[in-house]
Amino acid sequence: MSSLSRELVFLILQFLDEEKFKETVHKLEQESGFYFNMKHFEDLVTGGEWDEVEKYLSGFTKVEDNRYSMKIFFEIRKQKYLEALDRHDRAKAVEILVKDLKVFASFNEELFKEITQLLTLENFRQNEQLSKYGDTKSARNIMLMELKKLIEANPLFRDKLNFPPFKASRLRTLINQSLNWQHQLCKNPRPNPDIKTLFTDHSCAAPANGARAPPPANGPLVGPIPKSAGFPPMGAHAPFQQVVSPSPNAIAGWMTSANPSMPHAAVAQGPPGLVQAPNTAAFLKHPRTPTSAPGIDYQSADSEHLMKRMRVGQPDEVSFSGASHPANMYTQEDLPKQVVRTLNQGSNVMSLDFHPVQQTILLVGTNVGDIAIWEVGSRERIAHKTFKVWDISSCTLPLQAALMKDAAISVNRCLWSPDGTILGVAFSKHIVQTYTFVPNGELRQQAEIDAHIGGVNDIAFSHPNKTLSIITCGDDKLIKVWDAQTGQKQYTFEGHEAPVYSVCPHYKESIQFIFSTAIDGKIKAWLYDCLGSRVDYDAPGHWCTTMAYSADGTRLFSCGTSKEGDSHLVEWNETEGAIKRTYNGFRKRSLGVVQFDTTRNRFLAAGDEFVVKFWDMDSTNILTTTECDGGLPASPRLRFNREGSLLAVTTSDNGIKILANTDGQRLLRMLESRAFEGSRGPPQQINTKPPIVALGPSNVSSPIAVNAERPDRMLPAVSTSALAPMDASRTPDVKPRITDESEKIKTWKLADIADSGHLRALHLPDTDTNPSKVVRLLYTNNGIALLALGSNAVHKLWKWQKNERNPYGKSTASIAPQLWQPANGILMTNDTNDSNPEEATACIALSKNDSYVMSASGGKVSLFNMMTFKVMTTFMSPPPAATFLAFHPQDNNIIAIGMEDSTIQIYNVRIDDVKSKLKGHQKKITGLAFSQNMNVLVSSGADAQLCVWSIDGWEKKKSRYIQPPGNRSGTLVGDTRVQFHNDQQHLLVVHESQLAIYDGNLECLRSWSPRDALPAPISSAIYSCDGLLIYAAFCDGAIGVFEAESLRLRCRMAPSSYIPPSILSCSGRVYPMVIAAHPIDPNQIALGMSDGKVHVVEPLDVDPKWGTAPPQDNGAHPAISAAPSAASNQASDQATR
Repeated sequence: MSSLSRELVFLILQFLDEEKFKETVHKLEQESGFYFNMKHFEDLVTGGEWDEVEKYLSGFTKVEDNRYSMKIFFEIRKQKYLEALDRHDRAKAVEILVKDLKVFASFNEELFKEITQLLTLENFRQNEQLSKYGDTKSARNIMLMELKKLIEANPLFRDKLNFPPFKASRLRTLINQSLNWQHQLCKNPRPNPDIKTLFTDHSCAAPANGARAPPPANGPLVGPIPKSAGFPPMGAHAPFQQVVSPSPNAIAGWMTSANPSMPHAAVAQGPPGLVQAPNTAAFLKHPRTPTSAPGIDYQSADSEHLMKRMRVGQPDEVSFSGASHPANMYTQEDLPKQVVRTLNQGSNVMSLDFHPVQQTILLVGTNVGDIAIWEVGSRERIAHKTFKVWDISSCTLPLQAALMKDAAISVNRCLWSPDGTILGVAFSKHIVQTYTFVPNGELRQQAEIDAHIGGVNDIAFSHPNKTLSIITCGDDKLIKVWDAQTGQKQYTFEGHEAPVYSVCPHYKESIQFIFSTAIDGKIKAWLYDCLGSRVDYDAPGHWCTTMAYSADGTRLFSCGTSKEGDSHLVEWNETEGAIKRTYNGFRKRSLGVVQFDTTRNRFLAAGDEFVVKFWDMDSTNILTTTECDGGLPASPRLRFNREGSLLAVTTSDNGIKILANTDGQRLLRMLESRAFEGSRGPPQQINTKPPIVALGPSNVSSPIAVNAERPDRMLPAVSTSALAPMDASRTPDVKPRITDESEKIKTWKLADIADSGHLRALHLPDTDTNPSKVVRLLYTNNGIALLALGSNAVHKLWKWQKNERNPYGKSTASIAPQLWQPANGILMTNDTNDSNPEEATACIALSKNDSYVMSASGGKVSLFNMMTFKVMTTFMSPPPAATFLAFHPQDNNIIAIGMEDSTIQIYNVRIDDVKSKLKGHQKKITGLAFSQNMNVLVSSGADAQLCVWSIDGWEKKKSRYIQPPGNRSGTLVGDTRVQFHNDQQHLLVVHESQLAIYDGNLECLRSWSPRDALPAPISSAIYSCDGLLIYAAFCDGAIGVFEAESLRLRCRMAPSSYIPPSILSCSGRVYPMVIAAHPIDPNQIALGMSDGKVHVVEPLDVDPKWGTAPPQDNGAHPAISAAPSAASNQASDQATR
């Protein structure tokens, strides 16, 4: 069936529903198989109309189609069987068993036997697995939740669960439009025509006395009446005809000067507007009606009269009346508002764009000229390019001079071509670069264009001559069009009197044009003819404005901010060149230029006041807002993916948060499942019939990749242990997942790893024959290198290289990295004032772009260049010596420095000045952590005290000593470390005696102390990058993996599992002094050892996580959100002993 025929079915379904033909509606849904009405299905299930339930399902799937379908039918028939037993209707139960359930016996004979045995019980609740079966109503509701999840996961129901969004009474609207068209063709149109039938075309009868009917008060919907002509079939398309040029004052006139070499139609005279549909003129000269309409010969006088009548009014609109019903619209639930990923880019994100085809691929450009491509599903950065000029010899002298004067450069805009094969990058100085994108993540240089003098402020792709072009605008007040493949210039548009801020190409029918905005607030429109601007309008705010169309290209919006900070989001009336709608909800003084985006032809989103604000396109008031769990800048940048299921939002800590709706979460889970199954090797071909996976309403929990090409993949058969109904209070997963229910009742067991064959461990190569103990250890923010600081004040850097075995250069325990040094062989060595640096307190902090590191080992604080290892500067000569370093989250020039004399100094590197000195501890500072959400700095010291300081005035807000565990008496002393969770609300506190979680008020929510399986003192601990786990190292060499929310131990690793036997046998007690968490992979850690070695440890591919979550007790803990983060959780100094 063609797509139009399919849409006609939806129109009929809407009409039948509006007319209350309920049974007919559902019959058509079933017979067409286009739309599965979940509400109707729910009503049938809760009403126990089992025959109707199966009949309705039969229009969409059959029992044997795939495992999801089999499970759906099995659940329904099992419930019908149990209800018959509950009514003590044995005869009916036997009939159901024989007719309905026996079909499943061929897939699981044992299961069928156990079902049959229920007939022998007086009450089937005597079966242990059915002992919690409640009444019929609750059992149906529980089963319904499972059925809905199975239906959503079933690939046969894909694209059938949502009714297409279109306005109410759409079929009536189309009929009205047809009637109005027929009425316009009447030679003697009556002012109030009487429509008596739809079976034949409408025609007004001529007046009996031959007099002309009086002119009606209203005009036609579609324009002037055409002259007589025969009408071609709907499928025939004759070329557009020329028309008389319109008035030069009409804004539509800018279309008439189209390049004659282009197949563009001239546009008829009309009211001023931004855009007028180009087919209007051609329509007036060469109209089309259905072939059944006879040709009508109008007299010239009649035609002239009608044209005059057009100018004063339009004839009455003919209406095929009907009941009014609300439109089928999206709801707030369709907006992506749930934070599901946090990516750490490492530098300030300036531009974002999702891939148009692969909807979880995100392109990012930064303020240091880097571009990166992220797979947000796996949190993997699959490509990264730092800025460099490819061919400096071909650059213009102004560009060479600009780069010599200041080499700093930023990405102003990056975006994908419409098919996603090319990406373009506009930089803050002169240059545009394009790359071709290979699906494996490779970026290949394509073209480098010295495009503008000054900054290139925006770029866009278009197809003006059926070949891909790239449009640029810049500080030189010009707009230019280039061939995207060769970089050859095609057009230059001049006319703006200020730097051009943005471009927005579009087309209407065959006419292509470009909107541009400048920082003086002017909006102009251009055709590809170099004949000058066709419109000149003022944008609200008269400063920085961007424009964008809705996804279907029918609605035009702009968003801008004035120099005073007033922001304006508006919709334009293209035909009149006027603002149609102004959206409310911006603060009076926005901090920065507000960015916006559109999605689903329904919603607008903008970043303002540290939140994301959403509007319905048809309503001027804010629909809803989201804080994205905090951490946003004042005016975050944002971007929807093509389907509107994901939203990328920039954060103030140089990261990106990915928000998702239900569809987006399902998409990411599906990708995770595929990646998980892919890591286990290629799936086996299954030719047998699918087994029945559960008897009772299953707790759908093991990951299954929904694959439309292989819908019959399934898990092994299970026993009747799944007969027990699911707890009605359990919240169902968004994406159904099917598993063996018997696993749920097995006793949970701690994952205890003592053998090196049960994990993957890598001893990093080192040329030092007598290395000093590792006192500090950090992953770089991009996750491809490890930086260690030894007690001898020397740094070591390991980098994973790209090669055939490791094409992306990822950090992995499977491939050894390179111990990296610059060509001059220089070492990064800290200044030391102590004759015995081994006893000094070392500290280290890495800049967010990985370009430099700040470090100290008892002497001056040194700032090193990470590329050359050279010392850029030193400061803070002891005494007192620095003991901890942390960068301010909003300003890399501000550093909080914990000191040996118990003070904290707030130091400005740029001006070499101590802004403030904080006093409150009694011993040296051993930990510092910023929370931008709460606007505080938390410090910890060797006095086991925690202090909270306000970032605004640096005054102390609260302090508290950590309490000793129950098995320890007296006051605690010793190094205490702190680290904020990704949610910026909960604080991990690490002391040799305990792990503890505190809230922002320094209230201890829960704690854990060494005992039983892990009795030794804690040496170091840190959150995993996604905030779900806590890794802890112990002084006996053991490693513990804890649930972050509950502090329950889920995995223990003995030192023998990761330390080679040769080292264990000759080194005595060796243990991790510091533990580092990978910034992207939540299951990879690095260990800095007391013998100077560094190990990287990760799970095996066959079991890619550290054990399973321990069972929950009945006590509820305050929830800690699991908003994933790529690297923001990695403290500058990890929580070490």
